Amino acid sequence: MKPPLSPSAKAQRVMEVLQDLFPEPEVPLDHTDPYTLLIAVLLSAQCTDERVNRITPTLFRLASTPDAMAQLTVEAIDAVVRSCGLSPTKARNIHALSRLLLERHGGQVPTTLEELEALPGVGHKTASVVMAQAFGVPSFPVDTHIHRLMTRWGLTDGRSVVQTERDAKALFPEDRWNALHIQIILYGRRFSPARGLDPDEDILLREIGTPEEQAKWGIPT
Repeated sequence: MKPPLSPSAKAQRVMEVLQDLFPEPEVPLDHTDPYTLLIAVLLSAQCTDERVNRITPTLFRLASTPDAMAQLTVEAIDAVVRSCGLSPTKARNIHALSRLLLERHGGQVPTTLEELEALPGVGHKTASVVMAQAFGVPSFPVDTHIHRLMTRWGLTDGRSVVQTERDAKALFPEDRWNALHIQIILYGRRFSPARGLDPDEDILLREIGTPEEQAKWGIPT
């Protein structure tokens, strides 16, 4: 049995592999500015990025600014985003947050985590994505892919996404956070899905996965 790597050594290997595979990661949600990114991320809850990217062109042709969106009815928004899941709630939140951006922020997306999280339908993960990708503020949004892989690699205990975010920020240098959270998502989708992964392709599972995860996929430890 190989001696276990320390968490810091594992983190270093993660950065090396992901930087080699995805040297210039792009946000998988199509957008043109902070507002359209905010709407796209809100829609992505319990919906694939691919489906969001099919929906948003139609939505943004109708309204791509808070002012235009606030002039639509909730029903009109819902009709466009219906296939995305939870559409009645998402439509209400999109309409309400657009009005609040006009009333409280001069029609601009706020640039602080606290102000973003105060908007309807905007949780910590959504706000963190906007902070990282729209404004370049170091953030580490944790979605299901990141939570799964950090647990699979033994870099967090898997108790909660809150703990996973805390552990990720402690392990990885701050100047890598914004790119790394996208790189991990891309890696998870391509090489390390929740089910049906190919252990021959999942280099990080083979090299730094927990003994339990390696055994689960038939990898000698």
